[in-house]
Amino acid sequence: MSRPERFEIEAAGQLGHVFVSKAPAGPAPARTAVVLIHGIGVSHRYLSRLHGLLAESVDTYSIDLPGFGSTPHPETTLPVADHATYILGALEQLGVLEFVLVGHSMGSQFAIEAALQQPGRISRLVLMGPVVDPLRRTVVQQALALGRDSLFFESPSSNAIVFTDYFRCGPSWYLKTLRVMMDYPTEERITGVSAPVLVVRGADDPVASADWCGRLAAHAARGQLLEIEGTGHVVQHNRSVEVAGAILDFAAIHPAARETPQERPA
Repeated sequence: MSRPERFEIEAAGQLGHVFVSKAPAGPAPARTAVVLIHGIGVSHRYLSRLHGLLAESVDTYSIDLPGFGSTPHPETTLPVADHATYILGALEQLGVLEFVLVGHSMGSQFAIEAALQQPGRISRLVLMGPVVDPLRRTVVQQALALGRDSLFFESPSSNAIVFTDYFRCGPSWYLKTLRVMMDYPTEERITGVSAPVLVVRGADDPVASADWCGRLAAHAARGQLLEIEGTGHVVQHNRSVEVAGAILDFAAIHPAARETPQERPA
């Protein structure tokens, strides 16, 4: 697959980047699209394996939200709702009016909020490694879980992407956004989502525990949980083939014919 085309888009008074890959002509409906949203401190880069696999079958969009990746930092801290408004506005500018929305980690909060703001545009919602479990709502608990994940359950390549993106994000913007993430009532807000919801977690993920993800799926009006063995929090990078297949199946998108996948290197 060729590299995604990058669009610099201003929406809701903020500047972000959208990376676009159009699927080859095939059985997927013309209006179908999948949109990928990163979590705190990172960018589209740790979604790139998943993006490439999905783009074989469906139009795929990855977004670098304002303040992340190579986008400029906003002048003030943005609440979750403002990030959601940016997502919806940027996609509208690109003519993407209905889509499957996929968020990872804090990106799951942005995805939930977007589904609440404009429910008619989001046909399915996929939450990968969602945060924050209200039973572990302290920065120290989250930091310890993330440390365990990076030490024991991540590949060298996922750690390299995540920590270089953290460096690009910078400690000031990261900490400002962290406060927003910790205060967002994910379990409460998901109850208002009308779209079907798929919660995906790596079976070894210490950040998004099995109990928490099960509760979150149960709180959704139409929720289900999928655990993927042999990986931690960055499930979409380390088990991209399985995650892509789950998303396409959940969205009832017929996957493009492809050779039997080989295990990707770490």
